[in-house]
Amino acid sequence: MPKLDLKSSLPCYQARAGVFDIIDLPPLTYLMIDGHGDPNAGGPFSEAVTALFSVGYKLKFTSKNELGRDYTVMPLEGLWTSPDPSAFTTALDKAAWDWTLLMLVPDWIDAELFSSARAAARAKGGPGVEQLRMEPLAEGRCVQTLHRGPFDDEAETLHRLHTQFIPEHGLTMTGAHHEVYLSDFTRTAPAKLRTILRQPVTSASVDEP
Repeated sequence: MPKLDLKSSLPCYQARAGVFDIIDLPPLTYLMIDGHGDPNAGGPFSEAVTALFSVGYKLKFTSKNELGRDYTVMPLEGLWTSPDPSAFTTALDKAAWDWTLLMLVPDWIDAELFSSARAAARAKGGPGVEQLRMEPLAEGRCVQTLHRGPFDDEAETLHRLHTQFIPEHGLTMTGAHHEVYLSDFTRTAPAKLRTILRQPVTSASVDEP
């Protein structure tokens, strides 16, 4: 049985270190769960990660066994927002952050299959399983780059993205800061982490009369 790996076929997983790439994304479907606060504090964030991977793997095996369609479970992703936009570029007040954790799923996964997998994962997935949903996300045009190293070192790259690259290319930010965790941050040394940093944008000229 062939196994689909969306990381090798979608441009949103092909970021380059030291380069800001402009890409256009179609609507994609994700498992999602919302939360608030410092991700390093454990609690709700850890519970959300557990729920997401519990349902994600159960969904993969349900698809393989019932539909005969296998795929690679995708990496953890996160959408991040803050009342103060500078929180990601100059400050690290992580307690004020809102987040939505994501996991991409193939387009053949439907609501019935998701509901079945979520029900099967309740025993091991913890309290966060009931908060999971499956929705499309339409980011459209984005700018992204690959960050290597600790999460706390992202601020300099994001500052250049927000204050230099985006305005210099006639763009404005439109959506939440998006991160794709290509490394397992529970097992990888901070210096070796690989994280895609993505920002949805729109052309400034489109919004002006």
